[in-house]
Amino acid sequence: MKALIYPIPMQRRPHERIPFAEVCLSVFWWMEEMIEKLDHLVEDISGLNSKLILLIGPPRSGKSNLLGQLAERRQARVLSVGAALGRELLTVPSTRRHLQAADLLKELADGCASQGLLLLDNIELLFDRTLQLSPLDLLKRHAHARRVVAVWPGELQEGRLSYATTGHLEHQDYGIDGLVPFKIH
Repeated sequence: MKALIYPIPMQRRPHERIPFAEVCLSVFWWMEEMIEKLDHLVEDISGLNSKLILLIGPPRSGKSNLLGQLAERRQARVLSVGAALGRELLTVPSTRRHLQAADLLKELADGCASQGLLLLDNIELLFDRTLQLSPLDLLKRHAHARRVVAVWPGELQEGRLSYATTGHLEHQDYGIDGLVPFKIH
């Protein structure tokens, strides 16, 4: 997590180190501000046709932590898609997994959602080519019935979402219509 996005304003010389306590306070204030914004956004999207918020940021930027804080605040559970769906898919013959993956995810989502809110993390399994899914379309379908906040494991650049690098077997590229990006720096 980048601790100094919202640094505490103080007069320092360029070579002076910032004390650890100040860094911790800065991180705390940054997280509090981000969770407040996200919580308000979750309320604001209630009236939209597609109620999908994607948390987007570089690795270790605090996306999962922010989702966990939202879950705590909303008294909701976070569905770790990779672990839960992976467990369910192990019971399905490999030749049939692509036929049942979307339905299994729906069952898991229905069991995990509460108060019209579904929180998703670790969605990388949805990009597995053998499952033949369109991950973003799948998330959008879930977001028609309820508010969905998901951690996006890729990037947002120039109004385009991507997962994996160009040329990679699992590379995906999408426009951002029908979703609300929540960028974490």
